[in-house]
Formats: sequence, C-alpha cells, structure tokens
Amino acid sequence: MADQCRGRAVGTRTIRNERFGKIGSFCAALALVFSSLIPSQALAWGGYGHRTTGEIALANVKPETRRAIAQLLEYEKQLGTPECRLATLADATVWPDCVRRTRWRWGYTAAWHYRTTPICEAYEPWKNCSGGNCVTAQIERSQRLLADESLPAHIRLEALAFMVHFVGDIHQPLHSGDKSDRGGNDRDTAYGIIPYMNLHWIWDGPLAERAISSTQRPIARRYSMDELAELGASRDDWGTAADWGRESWQAARDFVYPNAFDTDPCASDLPNETALTQEDIVAAIPLVQRRIRQAGLRMAAMLDQAFEPGALPEPERRR
Repeated sequence: MADQCRGRAVGTRTIRNERFGKIGSFCAALALVFSSLIPSQALAWGGYGHRTTGEIALANVKPETRRAIAQLLEYEKQLGTPECRLATLADATVWPDCVRRTRWRWGYTAAWHYRTTPICEAYEPWKNCSGGNCVTAQIERSQRLLADESLPAHIRLEALAFMVHFVGDIHQPLHSGDKSDRGGNDRDTAYGIIPYMNLHWIWDGPLAERAISSTQRPIARRYSMDELAELGASRDDWGTAADWGRESWQAARDFVYPNAFDTDPCASDLPNETALTQEDIVAAIPLVQRRIRQAGLRMAAMLDQAFEPGALPEPERRR
C-alpha cells in the first residue's frame, strides 16, 4: 500500500499521477490529513520552524534586549491586527505571514519574503530587488526602523516582527536559490509515502519539523561561544543578509536539488515530479538543523545591535 500511495515505482524517482479506486481515495485522504498538520507552502520554515528560530534568539539575546522586546510587545493593540497575535517574540516570527492573508492591507509585502537567484547562474544579492522589495533589503530596513528610537513604539514593533521573520526566511535555501520553479513550488514532490506536496512545501514544513524534533539536545537553548563559531554566528561578527542569502543559494544548488533529483541540476532540465526517499530525508536533516540554528543566533545578534544605544553603522555599499 505504501509504495502504491507514493505513486512511484520502488527505487526510482518516477511519479505516476494515476487515479485508482480505493487506493487513490486513501492517498488523497492521507494527504489531506497530513496537510492539516503542517503549514501552508507560503511560509518559510512553517510556523513551527519560524517559532523555533524566535525561541533560539530569545535564549541568546542580552538581558537588556529581552526587556526591550517585552516593552515593545506591550504596543501590540496599536497595530490593529487582532487576528494575528503579537504577544511574544515567537509570535513575531510568524506575524508577517499571518497579516499577509489580508491582501488589501498587507499584500504589498509578499515580495519581501524571498529573493531568488537561479542556482545555475552567479549569485547576485541585489538583483531582482527593485525598490528594496526583497528579503535581503527588508532585513536591513527593518533593523534600522527597529533601532530608531524616534519612531512610535508600534512602528518599531512592526519592524521587529518583519525583521525576525525575514531572518528566518533568508535561511531557507529555497527562498534564495531555485531553478525557474518559484523556489521549488512548481516541483511536485512526495515526502516518503506522503504524495501531493511540492519541494518548497516539504522544506518549509515536514522536513523542518522532523529536523527540530530529532535533535538530541533542545535546539532552542543558550549556545556557547564555541558553538556560535562553528555555526558562523559569532555575537560580534555575524555577516550580512547578503551573506546569508548566498549561503542559502549555495545550499539549494549543492544539496537541495541534487538530493531531490539525484543529478546535477545544472547539467540538464529537471523533471516536474520527484519523491524524497527516507534516505533523502535523513540526509537533509543536518542542513536544516544548521540553517534554523544559524537563523535564530543571527537574529539574536541583530536584536542586540538594534537595541544598543546610538545609531546603527552605515551599511556597506552595494555592488
């Protein structure tokens, strides 16, 4: 039954779109149940993954930063989004995806959540970012608004939510690199025995959830200086959003697509359908864990810097 529900031949990457009686009905029902347990494909890392990055950040910020965050959260009602709570830093990490559903008010922010470079082209951090409408620019913008104490508190709270969410987004490989498939959204991909997904959705939801829940030590905790150094997330030098986008783009090129298709993604066209085996899923877990840890720790560093007295340093000139 499991192999039939995959809709693929055992040991191959070929997906069959057959509809076959009771088995087809079972597969559809299974996919419906499973999809109700995981986030929408539009959410990078999904709700669980994003909230985990916020928990990591809160465990690693300075005490004074934690107090400053708590003070800003008191202005939640002034944002006028009662359907999207913003009572904790974890709430802040998912708030931008929640408000985005109100298209007449927040739809213009959709392009802020990603900035992809084709994996078979050279990485360019500011290409396709006209007017700052991409995740790379919005991380920088949001931190500057958060750090500006002359602004009303609710404006700074909104900026905090956007910043922490976008730091999570940029660490998801398929928000920075793709192969002309909208970050994997156009690649139908089965997740083990679960059909009817796509590559982006899998990396956002079930793969992230499995990676977080399978760690021997809690992933949301205080990290040592040695751990920070190993993750490239030093409290003193954590790089830039453009650096993190490059890391994600390279992860998409070197791992995500080869892992999903068993081939060099730049050597030829890729099929529109594939499946991740259990071996593929297990192989991806260390990368997902690393990216979620890095997102939370770099988020902590950005929060600490934003709440320090004085103006932020000027950013490097864009190339």
